[in-house]
Amino acid sequence: MSLVLENLSYELNGSTRIHNVNLTLESGIFNVLLGKKGAVNAGKTTLMRLIAGLETPSSGRILLNGVDLVNTPVQKRNVSMVHHQFINYTHLTVRENIASPLRVLGLKKTEIDYRVNEIATSLHIETYLDRYPLELSGGQQQRTAMARALVKDADILLLDEPLINLDYKLREELRAEIRDLLVERNCIAIYATTNPKIAMVLGGKSILMHEGHVIQEGLAVDVYNQPSNIESAKLSSDPEINLIDGCIDDSQIIFAQFLRFPLSSLLDDLIPGNYRFGIRPSHLKMAPVDDSDLELSMRVDLAEISGSETILRISNNHFNLVMHLAGIHKYHTDTQIKIYIPIHKFFVFDMNGLLIKLPTLSY
Repeated sequence: MSLVLENLSYELNGSTRIHNVNLTLESGIFNVLLGKKGAVNAGKTTLMRLIAGLETPSSGRILLNGVDLVNTPVQKRNVSMVHHQFINYTHLTVRENIASPLRVLGLKKTEIDYRVNEIATSLHIETYLDRYPLELSGGQQQRTAMARALVKDADILLLDEPLINLDYKLREELRAEIRDLLVERNCIAIYATTNPKIAMVLGGKSILMHEGHVIQEGLAVDVYNQPSNIESAKLSSDPEINLIDGCIDDSQIIFAQFLRFPLSSLLDDLIPGNYRFGIRPSHLKMAPVDDSDLELSMRVDLAEISGSETILRISNNHFNLVMHLAGIHKYHTDTQIKIYIPIHKFFVFDMNGLLIKLPTLSY
């Protein structure tokens, strides 16, 4: 089963929200729409609404197994959608909520009861079937909303950040359950998120969206390892990739016009000129790994401890960096520290933001 978006565009009040999108989405894998956190119009939700039939494209086609859905009413599209809010019918029991799309399809009661019990058991809410949504916890309410979407056995399942309002433990549990459940179904699953870690955990295909454009697509691990431009590198890294403006001449690499280092042989294939150097927060080190590592003196501006990791926001007189450390590390504000940048981990972009050099070594 395949869903093809062909030259798909959408305008609203004179503003283009989706720009000539061309995508092929397959069943059997997760198709993850990844957009920037806090972006006004990354385009993820708009694209889902176009697929669901809640919006009509300005141009282009939406082909499900070769059949154009553009003029098919939303009620006749075999599509289910789960939102980040807990959208349930509060006056209906959990059982009645889950059964509602099956009743619309006109299925027999025995078939409805079987499907409801099966999906409720899969999502561990079988003991709550006779309760009302407002009697449930947030996680149970979202499981109910997901059960109602999954029970229909739709051709297309749209998941619009369905776990964002849940706590960490519930998110982890449900994410694993969603992945396992969808392996059993021959549907096209599209999951929208702002969290690149989810794209990596779910695997499958990552589609990076920025201001209504698809800027890169591919297997999640490939997009992470080979971002085609700065925006892709930002979207695929959490915390966001660090960028340092610099210049290379015949013998030096110069950061922020002031910090000068001998030019490493790892970069001597770059012609002299201005570049933007990207380094992921997890690749910055407290101790050198290689003789070519660059040593910088930095000041701690903020230390955030979260679970088993520490995020340091650090700066010098020329630029700011974010550092991602495994484990719990206690640093006080204004502490002076030495950090090390492994040159072999640099992504090098030209001044237009296009990737021109990948990291050269894996360690």
